[in-house]
Amino acid sequence: MERTTVALRAQDPISRAGVASQLRARPEVSVMEWDAGDVSPEVVVIVVDTVDEDALRTLRHIQRTSTCRTVLVTTDIDEQKLVSAAECGVAGVVRRSESTPEHLVQVIGTVARGEGHLPSDLLGRLLEEVGRLQGQVLGPRGLHFTGLAAREVDVLRLVAEGYDTSDIATKLAYSERTIKNVLHSVMTRLQLRNRSHAVAYAMRQGLI
Repeated sequence: MERTTVALRAQDPISRAGVASQLRARPEVSVMEWDAGDVSPEVVVIVVDTVDEDALRTLRHIQRTSTCRTVLVTTDIDEQKLVSAAECGVAGVVRRSESTPEHLVQVIGTVARGEGHLPSDLLGRLLEEVGRLQGQVLGPRGLHFTGLAAREVDVLRLVAEGYDTSDIATKLAYSERTIKNVLHSVMTRLQLRNRSHAVAYAMRQGLI
């Protein structure tokens, strides 16, 4: 069995020792010491009581200085704290009350494979929050979580249907220069190579 290399960070030595003893008994993972300049582990497990500024500072440092994935084990978390943690690169979240050795190892394996994990109730609340933000904050401003504005989606939809710049300008009552600027802005902002690439991006996002 190929073992996942894991490093630990905790706000107190007792928590660190407790999690380390749980993981060292598991054949699926290999717990390693990790200092600046060392080869990065595949996964770092961060153990905290709450997602406060100290915890976020630690997460940001790991995100900036390594390529490893991060699992957060915490007592207290809600959807707002989850968003803050996600912005700092957290790929998996486990509540302390649910962090049995079996469950923690399962989440570590999931994260090491490039996937993510959230407690089911927290995922549900997060989806509700995303829907609220789209409906009440982004939507009225013509924005989407995808990074495309409503006007940009309209233009890309017509490009996908085979219309050229002049046709699109006529249909949307814009100047040709505006259509070209919209397409250039999309491709530059999202680092897309050409119009076809931009259309493919919009299709993958389910917008057209």
